[in-house]
Amino acid sequence: MIIVSEPKNSVYRNLINLAFDLCDKFILVERKDIDFNGNAKSILEKLKVNLIEVKEQSSWAGNKLGDSTAYVYHYSTDLHAREIISEVSDSLYSWVQPNYPEDLSFYKNGISWLVNNAHEKSGYIITEKKAEIDMIKSIKGLEVEDFDYLPFD
Repeated sequence: MIIVSEPKNSVYRNLINLAFDLCDKFILVERKDIDFNGNAKSILEKLKVNLIEVKEQSSWAGNKLGDSTAYVYHYSTDLHAREIISEVSDSLYSWVQPNYPEDLSFYKNGISWLVNNAHEKSGYIITEKKAEIDMIKSIKGLEVEDFDYLPFD
């Protein structure tokens, strides 16, 4: 499902709550080619207890850098992380350096679920489960459209 317009405020929080309910992991990215200010560092510090690992990667959840790499922070989902992610931002596409780590995205059982390319102001949700689709579509104000292919690779 393609996210048609940016989830903000209560729509953002409701989407994030659903992602935390359904997913077991999320990522944030620190790009080497873009400044990373104190606010972004503070967010990573607050999430330290949820950190699973940091990997140097050239691609992640629908994003590809080509020859360069970035630091991808892999986190576990729990109530603490949910509160941090919900409080530090009020919109999905605000996750852009230098003020925030990049591309907040969620994984379910090792597979991308909510893919966010914040610089491009684009995102999508990957699921074929009717119950999940119904939950997504029930988020008041969330504009999504079905797609038959992945719009980003």
